[in-house]
Amino acid sequence: MGASTSHERATKGATSSAALEFVKSSPKKLLIGGKWVPSKSGKTFETLNPANEEVLALVAEGDKADVDEAVKHARKAFEEGKWPSLSPHARTRYLLKIADLIEKNADELAELESLDNGKPIFESKNIDIPGAAETFRYYAGFATKIYGDTNPSDPSMFNYTLREAVGVCGQIIPWNFPLLMASWKIAPALACGNVVILKPAEQTPLTAIRLGELILEAGLPESVVQIITGFGPGAGSAIAEHPDIDKVAFTGSGEVGKLILKASTGNLKRVSLELGGKSPNIIFPDADMPSAVFGSMLGIFMNQGQVCCAGSRVFVQQSVYEEFTDSLSTMAKGLTLGNPLDPNTKMGPLVSKEQHDRVIGYLKTGKEEGATAKTGGAAGNQERGYFIQPTVFTNVNNQMKIAREEIFGPVASAIPFKDENDVVLQGNDTTYGLAAAVWTKDINRALGVARKLKAGTVWINTYGMLDPMSPFGGYKQSGFGRELGKYAIDLYTQIKSVYAKIG
Repeated sequence: MGASTSHERATKGATSSAALEFVKSSPKKLLIGGKWVPSKSGKTFETLNPANEEVLALVAEGDKADVDEAVKHARKAFEEGKWPSLSPHARTRYLLKIADLIEKNADELAELESLDNGKPIFESKNIDIPGAAETFRYYAGFATKIYGDTNPSDPSMFNYTLREAVGVCGQIIPWNFPLLMASWKIAPALACGNVVILKPAEQTPLTAIRLGELILEAGLPESVVQIITGFGPGAGSAIAEHPDIDKVAFTGSGEVGKLILKASTGNLKRVSLELGGKSPNIIFPDADMPSAVFGSMLGIFMNQGQVCCAGSRVFVQQSVYEEFTDSLSTMAKGLTLGNPLDPNTKMGPLVSKEQHDRVIGYLKTGKEEGATAKTGGAAGNQERGYFIQPTVFTNVNNQMKIAREEIFGPVASAIPFKDENDVVLQGNDTTYGLAAAVWTKDINRALGVARKLKAGTVWINTYGMLDPMSPFGGYKQSGFGRELGKYAIDLYTQIKSVYAKIG
């Protein structure tokens, strides 16, 4: 009776019978060699609903031994299996099938995402799940468009290039957009003929596991995709260090990214990193203020601010600073915190107690540094769950800790600036360079500032727009390599030059 009651509390608000059934079937296993198997150690860990701190499911805790086993199967699948040599048209059909299955099971996947991550169901249904399907569909089209070149050469030679799959790819994804990040990693890798070992974040493993089931349902050959759930130290580190993994793709913190880069030196495996950000969101006085306020609200409070490209530094020109921060604070106060499965909820909880405590620490630091919480600045008033009030700090300068370090929570630091030169200098004065935004009706100013900002993505009069066809990645310590678009093909292929003597 107790376990049943606990399970009902953990899934409160869920209406998808498929999602409820999936959560009930615990413990979750590892996908290795085309089969769901327990970890070799037999260990499991709990994944929680961050809205009520109840246990959703037990999940297999994979470690080095499980990674070794997965790599063995992956290597065989790549060297001896049919996937790398499969017709590109056939790979296209497989990826389209995965996209179709994601859409077919969208309601279930959206509820699983909100249960495990805490994001509002509106976001899961309208951003995460459709975005994942679109990413698989986009790269399905690329499988038949991975070209080499014919090079001009001496008449006695025929010289051409081939783009070939890299091999066994270890992929480590974060907890903020679990299914979407899995699609960003898996889809281009498969399109190019690689095989994949995916490690989802320990905080949010459920949709990755469900995606594994859908991939099996799509009929992909055995061991082309394998899923190892577990912790960074253990499963993640084993992937980063493994001498028979050819490439690692990682999205997450800068600290972990540096560890992965160091670990890669063992066999000089290829690495791509999408790391943190402290993105400047710049408001000029001639901006359409209602649009700028609404866009800035989305830019920092969507997904509770747990977004690598969140507009966490809001630069506002001095003449409209009070007006803008008043409006942003009023809008923030109107955001409804609550159960993420409630359609009326605009902000859910942070993903974990660890993240909640981290953000609370930054709220305290901001006040100690002299910033003013114009709204928010404290934990939510819910009895349970990892809630934080949407917060707008004013009286912030660009040297404060809350303006320098990535908080990864619903905390906007509003910083005044004098003029265009001043805001470009301040906006670029950061170790990060993932994204930026400019709000102005002056297109010449907008394009000029966009050129001067050191960021991988710049939005003009909007915030947070992403499309599978456009590259995403960072400058400076926001990482290297570009995901999405045709540029992701570079991450998952290598170039071979062939010389053929004629006559």
